[in-house]
Amino acid sequence: MPNPVKDVTFIESEPESLEELRRLCARMAPHWAGAGPVPAVPAPVPPSRIHGVSVPPASARLLDGMSEYGD
Repeated sequence: MPNPVKDVTFIESEPESLEELRRLCARMAPHWAGAGPVPAVPAPVPPSRIHGVSVPPASARLLDGMSEYGD
């Protein structure tokens, strides 16, 4: 069975900047399945339509058990 992955280059270090990361991603984009035009961003929801957030009890307990940011 042929290997579907071609021309994979492993970088020895992490990108030094956001610009370098964006350049690396742009270079790899043609290799990703479904790489194509970015869909339009939906319009923001007006605050008058936001009526709160409901969280399942199990998720609330999980979050309650986590430490605070910066601990």
